[in-house]
Amino acid sequence: MFEIESHSPDEVIVSTKKASIKFNLAEETIDAKLEVGKIEGPGEFEIGDVAILGIATESGKTIYDVLVGNVHIGIIGGIEEAITLDELGVADILCTSSVRAVREIEPKLVVAMGNVDGMVTELKLAPRAEKKLKVKNKEALPPVLEVVALV
Repeated sequence: MFEIESHSPDEVIVSTKKASIKFNLAEETIDAKLEVGKIEGPGEFEIGDVAILGIATESGKTIYDVLVGNVHIGIIGGIEEAITLDELGVADILCTSSVRAVREIEPKLVVAMGNVDGMVTELKLAPRAEKKLKVKNKEALPPVLEVVALV
């Protein structure tokens, strides 16, 4: 089981029993309170029970494929570059503000970042407001696309 929460439009926090990891898309950093400090840029990392792949985009930004158990979480913010989305691959949960990314990747669950109203209007879905998103496992994800707005 793990939780996803957000305190700002550019930030996603993934917490498990062994780790709490903050992804800051504006600063392009990963903060897990490690002795070495924050992690910046692309690369492969393991923190506790979380595997992270940082992928460089065409525009020089970094997006993340986060694997917790057997659940893939894509943390991309507003990135819409086709090549980058292909590199990200399958995401069960997608943290984004991009409708194009949602349509291309086809996740089971979207954590809306940024303009939630515009996203849900274009996707023709009603968002579910949550303080924290708790995920037991891949099988517990919704069978059809849902949008969650973290408040």
